[in-house]
Amino acid sequence: MNYLLTAGGFLLGYVFGSIPCGLWLVQAFHGIDIRKYGSGNIGTTNVFRTVGPKTAAAVLAGDMMKGILALHIISKFSADPVIVAVTALGALLGHNYSLFLGFKGGKGVATGLGLFLYMLPWGAAAGLCVWIIIVLITRYVSLGSVIAAIVAASAGWYLNYPAPFAVFGTLACLFVIIRHKDNIRRLLNGTESKIKPGHLNDNK
Repeated sequence: MNYLLTAGGFLLGYVFGSIPCGLWLVQAFHGIDIRKYGSGNIGTTNVFRTVGPKTAAAVLAGDMMKGILALHIISKFSADPVIVAVTALGALLGHNYSLFLGFKGGKGVATGLGLFLYMLPWGAAAGLCVWIIIVLITRYVSLGSVIAAIVAASAGWYLNYPAPFAVFGTLACLFVIIRHKDNIRRLLNGTESKIKPGHLNDNK
């Protein structure tokens, strides 16, 4: 294994993952700092609640694509599953602890979905189906995200993907759970907010 390329892949993933799509897109389209609204998170859910579905869809796409682009670039230099998985881990850490935001960031769901789609596509499909069903029934995005992450990670092992990919999937799942610890506490207390469109004008 090329250790220099592995380190380069991690840094590449981290820089791409650090791009704060939610912050920059909401500022560009609406002239506000999303961190000052709702939960203060820069992710798709808070954007949806604050400014509505159009901008939220753009944030979702951006957060997914930044991880995919990092993996696409590193794959041009090496197909080694370890190097690809390390690059993916860098992208996930970059999103959660962005160098542009003082090492703060989102919860890793959208970026993780993009990484899963590239590395563990059937795991991503299973997790996405579970997420849609749970959110439609309960309207709790956090509950859907946590359970979907567990399903997607489990599928990585069950479907016999390369071990480094499955290990990444497990680590990504743990990150999602950790980043949702406050949501989990509110779910258990019955105080978690349900999803609904934002009150600000999405065409603003």
